Amino acid sequence: MSRQGSTRKATGEKGVYQIVSENKTTRTSRGKTIPDVCYYIAFKLDGKLTWEKVGWLSDGYSVKVAADIRAERTRSMRHGEELPQQKKKAITFQGLAKEYLKWSAENKSRNGIDDKSRYENHLKDRFGDKRLDEISPFDLERMKADMSKAGISPKTISHCLGLLRAMYNKAADWSLYDGPNPVKKIKMPVVQNARDRFLSVEEADKLLKELKRNNRYKNKTRNLDDPKLHDIALFSLHTGARAAEIFNLRLQDVDAENGLVALKDTKNNETRYAPMTGAVRDMLKRRMPKDDESRNPNDLIFTDDNGEQIKEVSKSFERVVDRLGFNEGVTDARQKIVFHSLRHSFASWLAIQGTPIFTIAKLMGHKSISMSERYAHLTPDHKRDAVKGLETALKRKVIKIKKEKVRT
Repeated sequence: MSRQGSTRKATGEKGVYQIVSENKTTRTSRGKTIPDVCYYIAFKLDGKLTWEKVGWLSDGYSVKVAADIRAERTRSMRHGEELPQQKKKAITFQGLAKEYLKWSAENKSRNGIDDKSRYENHLKDRFGDKRLDEISPFDLERMKADMSKAGISPKTISHCLGLLRAMYNKAADWSLYDGPNPVKKIKMPVVQNARDRFLSVEEADKLLKELKRNNRYKNKTRNLDDPKLHDIALFSLHTGARAAEIFNLRLQDVDAENGLVALKDTKNNETRYAPMTGAVRDMLKRRMPKDDESRNPNDLIFTDDNGEQIKEVSKSFERVVDRLGFNEGVTDARQKIVFHSLRHSFASWLAIQGTPIFTIAKLMGHKSISMSERYAHLTPDHKRDAVKGLETALKRKVIKIKKEKVRT
């Protein structure tokens, strides 16, 4: 029963006790120094006597405050409400991440690599040791501000908030947490990363030639000629495939008879089919195993030097782009040529030749046609031609009406 070297003693209030400290002092409102006092309350919970520390006199607690808290506990028990002592502590963010990333690796595209990267680079150190109920909207706003000051793009910040939201939702689905989702009160950053610049056909040809030459430079001492990066770029330029979609390509995805390539594990988790151009057909044919007996349908078409799945585009691509001067003098990151520009170039070329926006959306794997409307300004101006045609027709009608009026 001893606390601070003393014994809890009853006060004038029912169920309220106090311990006078032997080495801690406080001041009264009149400035007098007195021993500090710690208050406790006692009540029966589930048939057992329960003690709860209320707080110190120096922190503003008093016999009256302790009595009010005990009355609130008694009222809660009378109405069947859960007391703080009975509430299960929320899981830590790190504990949730362990379960979520395991689920993500098994159920999401790219084996959850993006989720793992965002957690480890931006969320782990900030929230790892906190319980889910300790992460507030204010904490998330501060994270947004800190990331922005560090030069992290709005899109990356938005992805991190999206991951947080998804993790809280899964925690609720898995009965690991029943509190509010703090991300619901956060306004997502405005993302303005649309790329307007695309390669001309001539620039694309220069890029592919230089990528092939770059491979020869790289392998000139090893007598190898595997234009892997060239072939990956060629495939993206001719199909609009994302880098991750190309890295996931397997032998079984190539339908040479019908001239189609199945793009699986896409960003939208849907399979779409890319028609093969002659150049793509020849490239894939060259990459197919010569011996049918050694052909495993599940084998990857593109692998790294260790025979494992490629995780990201080689830095050689950036070096080749710089060598060609494509980004010389360009300061806006959105206008720089990067690997994703190849996909953008594919869609832009389709629009220039008059391909309907709906068809572009299907070939690009866009969720909605609105995502493809950014290419509408590149299409031949059918609207203007239609209005001009209408204008001509109306002029003819006006002339005819005028002539009739003259006759009357």
